[in-house]
Amino acid sequence: MKNLLAPPPRSFTVEEFSVRTKKLQLEMAKVNIGAVFFTTEPEFRYFSGFKSQFWESPTRPWFLVVPAKGKPIAIVPELGVAGFEETWIEDVRSWPAPRPEDDGISLLSDTLIQAASAQKSIGVMMGPETHLRMPIAGYEALKNKLRHHDMVDISGIIRDIRSIKSTAEIAKIRFICKVTDAGFNHLRNTLRTGMTEREACKAMHMEMLRLGADSCPYLISTSGQGGYDNIIMGPSDRVLTEGDVLIADTGANYDGYFSDFDRNFAFGEVDQAVHRAYEAVYQSTEAGLQTAGPDRTTGEVWQAMWTVLEDAGALGNDVGRMGHGLGMQLTEWPSNIQNGDIILKPGMVMTLEPGMAFTKGKMMVHEENILITDNGCEMLHQRAPSSMSIITA
Repeated sequence: MKNLLAPPPRSFTVEEFSVRTKKLQLEMAKVNIGAVFFTTEPEFRYFSGFKSQFWESPTRPWFLVVPAKGKPIAIVPELGVAGFEETWIEDVRSWPAPRPEDDGISLLSDTLIQAASAQKSIGVMMGPETHLRMPIAGYEALKNKLRHHDMVDISGIIRDIRSIKSTAEIAKIRFICKVTDAGFNHLRNTLRTGMTEREACKAMHMEMLRLGADSCPYLISTSGQGGYDNIIMGPSDRVLTEGDVLIADTGANYDGYFSDFDRNFAFGEVDQAVHRAYEAVYQSTEAGLQTAGPDRTTGEVWQAMWTVLEDAGALGNDVGRMGHGLGMQLTEWPSNIQNGDIILKPGMVMTLEPGMAFTKGKMMVHEENILITDNGCEMLHQRAPSSMSIITA
């Protein structure tokens, strides 16, 4: 079979990494932050270009310091030094890890003190949807070494910078969305009664890899007679039978950037309540598409979608939000929530994800990926069918 999807170039130019860093340094100067350090993979990769599967190993911490001026400084275990030869980072400092008694903490504190110079504030990710990828004891030791400095939250600045995608970032997301769309088409043509959820997902997974996905770390699937009761479990070895409703939700990845959308399938005849629920979430998504655009808020998008669901008789929305940011992570800031006040801007990549409980113990969820443009929003892949796909084989 021929692969007709042409992938965009991998990695980014030195100029793009420089622009990202200077944006951060400009914001740091406004609030008198002398240096920032990162411990988590997305931020580390965003400012350095360093990409490795070794992040899956929790044994060793990795640090990236962004000074007030100049290029970032990597502070990494010795085994990681060679990987920076293909990045724009020139200053790479290392220690022989793992060394539990001082796993890079002294080296990190010395670098931060040097980078911060006369400034007393040092930035670290502290806000919602963040975490520190280092032992708590190590962080406490670091704070003690930096006791003459103030640790301040930098997460708001970082999420604002990362939420606006560059042309090159959008190209990667658009490509993996198209791969995922083709994967769903393959799934629809592959599904049969008698298959298990796991067999169905494996077929889709393999097709997306064939079409150019690097990986598919998130591919859930759940099913049930007349509907499903969750959207985060599976796939299981449950056999698909007549009367089932199946949802598959996937986050495939290309060069470090994700897709994230789902599709629903009915096996043979299902209750009309299922079709009405599908129609409701489809029309809810339409309302989101009509509302999402520059200068609209996440709360306005949520309200537009929820109004449709409520009018359709929704018993509730157990998902808690109806969409989120998308990019280097499967889910990113911001979230489409009730009364959300985040203003959408051109270059943001978002998901629209209305969901509803339509009867006791049964739900219907629908998700699409969009780009906020100067004039509204743009789908990054083909829209789902306006009526539920019926599997008759």
